[in-house]
Amino acid sequence: MKQLKIQNLQNKLRNKFIKSGVKMIGPDTIYFSKDTKIGKNVTIEPFVVFGLKVHVGSNVTIKSFSHLEDCKVENKVNIGPYARIRPGSVLKESSKVGNFVEVKKSMIGKNSKINHLTYIGDANIGKSVNVGAGTITCNYDGVKKSKTTIKDKAFIGSNSSLVAPVIIEQNSIVGAGSVITKKVKKGSLALTRAVQTEVKNYKRKRK
Repeated sequence: MKQLKIQNLQNKLRNKFIKSGVKMIGPDTIYFSKDTKIGKNVTIEPFVVFGLKVHVGSNVTIKSFSHLEDCKVENKVNIGPYARIRPGSVLKESSKVGNFVEVKKSMIGKNSKINHLTYIGDANIGKSVNVGAGTITCNYDGVKKSKTTIKDKAFIGSNSSLVAPVIIEQNSIVGAGSVITKKVKKGSLALTRAVQTEVKNYKRKRK
């Protein structure tokens, strides 16, 4: 009986959003909460889940297998596939959160892009920032959570670790593979890499 009530509620919510103009591909696979709010000209692909307190603006695309909860998505945002938007997150206009990206209690600024394989937690990201694949904000030291701030037009290279609390200033670049523990000044390039070692004519030991 409980399962039937849930199914009936989902059908009502799906029909309500379809009538309001939401484009759903595979509506039977999409799950809403009773308080979900969605604007105009929104496209939702299959297997998307909306938890409580989700507010989606207009001209938004949410791709398959994404999960949203207690967050605000502004206009012209692209999400997913396989994205997780956790409580306390705000995705500003024209931002992009791509595949296998997790955002928690963070603001992603206008026109900023986090395209793939990234964790952003307790962060404030400015406008037109590019965050490379494999980047993580190291926000928890086992005792407390700390904040990462990335200012406008910064570029974060792939596979970087930003150890909070830390500030990446405007127009700065973090080189790929870096572990950043100190403030990066405006317009600077920050790198933390070991020198590459090469052994010529190396032969592996065999059993």
